[in-house]
Amino acid sequence: MSDEQTSADEALADEWAAALEQQGPETGGADPAADAEAAHFQQLQAEASSAVHGDIKMDAILDVPVTIAMEIGRSRINIRNLLQLNQGSVVELDRLAGEPMDVLVNGTLIAQGEVVVVNEKFGIRLTDIVSPADRVKKLGG
Repeated sequence: MSDEQTSADEALADEWAAALEQQGPETGGADPAADAEAAHFQQLQAEASSAVHGDIKMDAILDVPVTIAMEIGRSRINIRNLLQLNQGSVVELDRLAGEPMDVLVNGTLIAQGEVVVVNEKFGIRLTDIVSPADRVKKLGG
């Protein structure tokens, strides 16, 4: 490294040191890393406080992928009967014909609906949405 470069680096370091010394406790301290950490912690506290008070920021979760599934029914059979299934076998489900299908998001029931066909593709028309309070009750019990 040349003497000119070393001299320029030292001058720059001196300028930063002088600027840091001029800062008071309100604008920062001698430890920039600690100041940054404190500012970040204060921001997290403010975000947590706003979430507790009902001001939830949804932007953070809008792009999180979830699995949505429609379930027409369930059945429990023993392994002996499962191994005997082949093409054309019929498995009886726990639902009656015409009953609404369950709509599950990541395995949690969020709605019920009826099957529709649109442009030769199956879909589901939602007929009942499970309230968040009911979902929480089902998790606990």
